[in-house]
Amino acid sequence: MSATPRSLGVWLAVAVMCLAALPVHAQWKWRDKDGKVTVSDRPPPNDIPDKDILGRPADPRRAMAAAIPASAPASAGAPVKTTLDREVEARKRAADQEQAAKAKAEDAKLSAQRADNCQRARNQQAALESGQRMARVNDKGEREVLDDKGRAEEMRQIRDVIATDCR
Repeated sequence: MSATPRSLGVWLAVAVMCLAALPVHAQWKWRDKDGKVTVSDRPPPNDIPDKDILGRPADPRRAMAAAIPASAPASAGAPVKTTLDREVEARKRAADQEQAAKAKAEDAKLSAQRADNCQRARNQQAALESGQRMARVNDKGEREVLDDKGRAEEMRQIRDVIATDCR
């Protein structure tokens, strides 16, 4: 079963929503000045000393960093990349590579078309320069023989094609 870009996007969105929901379940637990234990999703007031804070919520960034193998060295001062960050970067690289491959294929196709146009133009130029009698079909479907003015116009157009496509 192959994963489509749409299904991968859905899974990525689900993962991001799950990570965003982690702070909602975060719980603080502390003992107030009367000795009463309080549990809340908000931090304790500033007048509660650290020794009376019984529980703190887990930082999701630390939890994700703990999931990274210890063998992966982190450069000094650089943020630790999470598994999700690495996956997003890998997908971005893959998309960039795919786009580059498409651009390269399009360039190759255009290059082949230019080479074909160049060859046809050179053949037409050789035929015009040979001095042989040439005819073309006009808009009405009638055949008309090229005079000197028509031959010169055709040569000008062919030279333009050669100048652009025969590089």
